[in-house]
Amino acid sequence: MKLWDKGFSTDKKIDHFTVGNDRELDLLLAKYDVIASKAHAKMLGKVGLISEEETEELIKELDKIAHCIEDGVFTIEDDFEDMHSKIEFVLTQRLGDTGKKIHTARSRNDQVLVAMQLYLKNELTEIKNEVKSLFDLLLDLAEQHQSVLLPGYTHLQIAMPSSFGLWFSAYAESLVDDLYFVQAAYKIADQNPLGSAAGYGSSFPIDRSFTTAEMGFDTLKYNVVAAQMGRGKAEKATALGISSIAATLSKLAMDICLYMSQNFDFISFPDELTTGSSIMPHKKNPDVFELIRGKCNKIQSIPNQLTLITNNLPSGYHRDLQLVKEVIVPAIQDTKACLEMMVFGLKEIQVNTKILDDPKYDYLFSVDTLNELVKNGMPFRDAYKSMGKDIEEGTFTPKKDIDHSHEGSLGNLCLDEIRKKME
Repeated sequence: MKLWDKGFSTDKKIDHFTVGNDRELDLLLAKYDVIASKAHAKMLGKVGLISEEETEELIKELDKIAHCIEDGVFTIEDDFEDMHSKIEFVLTQRLGDTGKKIHTARSRNDQVLVAMQLYLKNELTEIKNEVKSLFDLLLDLAEQHQSVLLPGYTHLQIAMPSSFGLWFSAYAESLVDDLYFVQAAYKIADQNPLGSAAGYGSSFPIDRSFTTAEMGFDTLKYNVVAAQMGRGKAEKATALGISSIAATLSKLAMDICLYMSQNFDFISFPDELTTGSSIMPHKKNPDVFELIRGKCNKIQSIPNQLTLITNNLPSGYHRDLQLVKEVIVPAIQDTKACLEMMVFGLKEIQVNTKILDDPKYDYLFSVDTLNELVKNGMPFRDAYKSMGKDIEEGTFTPKKDIDHSHEGSLGNLCLDEIRKKME
């Protein structure tokens, strides 16, 4: 069954090419099409386009379909183009002509729009919650290990003293920035497009404010053409949000892989969180974090992919937009998986508390030692030259009793202030 079926069949190759993997993806989206269909049925009854009895019958059957979806037994067979055609078929099979009335005053275009935006709202909320779980864990780790010093690097050269408190909380605060993008994406998705039909509205006296409230949207996309032009835009905004999260996760995963290596030996994990080699019995590989890094680098390409799909399309609907779904849905699922695995792994992290006992890290303290000369009255440039000479001649003696007290430094992490930013 196809919603656009006019009574003649199309070539099977055309069907396969145009449908793609829509059926598989629609199994994730079907619950949202049911939510929208229930709101639409109630609205049709409210404005008198169907009877009260027909409204009740449609709601009852849609609830049954929702239960099938929730129980994982809802299927979209090859006879159906997508979730919309399958759901309408089931309603028609069970209710006859009443089932056929569900499509009154809407198009598959606004069905797709509203289902996708409901899906994005839900997924963005879940992602925010998972980011918050990682944020809380990072700040707990920062508090737990705040006094354990860690080498800081620039250009991968030893630079200045850092700490595990500074390292963990840096990624926590970075996640706050990422959620600014996620919040913006949520606001864009939180506009009801239902009622825009094929992109030019309807001659039926529908009540779009009713469906907006019924589905829990903050507002509606008033202009029907603007609603249709939102196809791909909410997805791209979401892609920007998850790509920002992915950039943070990828960098953190890279740090972990680096710090786990024997050359650094800053951190370790229990054996069950690492993998071995088929020929080297000593190996403990960070496969989980390498895959997080790789998947997150893929996710960072999603905004560009969506730009290339939707770029230069004129207003109105075009079939190119179908391809947006197969890009954004897997990316969202990968983002959630990466967040989950990062939390799972970091809960077991073990930090080396004696890293800076190694004399090769003595030069980390050159700046603090130099600053002590400045505090005692020597001009900075003279102190810099004096310290450079000591290092060159091998007479440098590090001052290791460092005192960093300003906001955001290793001696004053401002963890409560960072928590307030997240709130």
